[in-house]
Amino acid sequence: MFHFDNIIDRSQSSCEKWDKYKGLDVIPAWVADMDFRSPPCVIDALQKRVNEGVFGYTSVDAQTFDAIINFVHKRYGWKIEKEWILFTHGVVSSMNIACKSVGGESVLMTTPIYPHFTKAPKNMGQKVIAAPMIEKDGRWCIDFDALERLSKYSSKLFMLCNPYNPGGTVFTQKELTQLCAFCLEHNLIICSDEIHADLILNPNAKHIPIASLDERIAQQSITLMAPSKSFNIAGLQSSFVIIPNPILRGQFQKTMGNTIGGINLLGITAMRVAYEQGEPWLEALLVYLRENLHMVEQFVTKNPQLRLLSQDATFLAWIDATSLHVKSPYEFFLQHGVGLSDGAHFGDKNFVRLNFGTNKKTLKTILKRMQKAMDSLQ
Repeated sequence: MFHFDNIIDRSQSSCEKWDKYKGLDVIPAWVADMDFRSPPCVIDALQKRVNEGVFGYTSVDAQTFDAIINFVHKRYGWKIEKEWILFTHGVVSSMNIACKSVGGESVLMTTPIYPHFTKAPKNMGQKVIAAPMIEKDGRWCIDFDALERLSKYSSKLFMLCNPYNPGGTVFTQKELTQLCAFCLEHNLIICSDEIHADLILNPNAKHIPIASLDERIAQQSITLMAPSKSFNIAGLQSSFVIIPNPILRGQFQKTMGNTIGGINLLGITAMRVAYEQGEPWLEALLVYLRENLHMVEQFVTKNPQLRLLSQDATFLAWIDATSLHVKSPYEFFLQHGVGLSDGAHFGDKNFVRLNFGTNKKTLKTILKRMQKAMDSLQ
């Protein structure tokens, strides 16, 4: 029904992912942008909207609010209200707004982490206070002892990434409850990036919006969501923020002011239709991504110098290349024709992040080139 094996030539579309290595014999596998066509229902809705031919100022309609509310409730059992929802151009801009609106001299988080987590506080003149993630039972986990030690900095904001990027951890209810207790004790607002929430690959894992756990923590939460990763529509720059606390929401909205305008009309259309009609495509995508992850796991197993811990979610494999003993694993694989994400940008230069959100033929070629790189060390 859906054709994820189709090879889409993106080289002529001013595509950031593929243009990075334009003219070079390098396959890009870096930025979190899949190579699949978006759901047919989204494409059809966009074409219909374009054919209307009028692109004036457009507000978010009631149907779009309902689509978001129903989707979040159906998938996560979280009942949210229309007035809690604000719209932004993307999760990255939302992070920056959150840091500025909450304020404080420092922001607490974990590391390694998606680079914009550390950039956002710095953009606002704040210090980054980061606790390294720890390996436990074959997965990446929060080090709560380290967080407790760092609480002395009296930060006002904790920035959470769940599912975690990089690493793919989906935090359990027990872990999230412990984090809630920590944030309540230290009076920390939680800004939770949950953009990869729909991309759960481990059938035993379940995404839980942290604000849905406890009314007290809901009143101290800013939840960031978007259809961009799930339905491959990141270029339409449409995301939303869920803030139950009216005072906190007002601060966020005031910070936005006239600096951040509304999302564009095509973004509104895509968001609404993706949430209303896109779930069959999403479920088929998850099956395909699980198969791709299995291919990556087989490659890593074949090469004991590499490590990949249990991955619950995302199409981004966080590969430990410490045992290669090369100056830069990113540069090492780049020399063999694969453009991965450099772990140094996330906080650990010994890792690379592999985007396996592509067709199987391309992924096989990527892994074949990486295997040739590994063989060159023997």
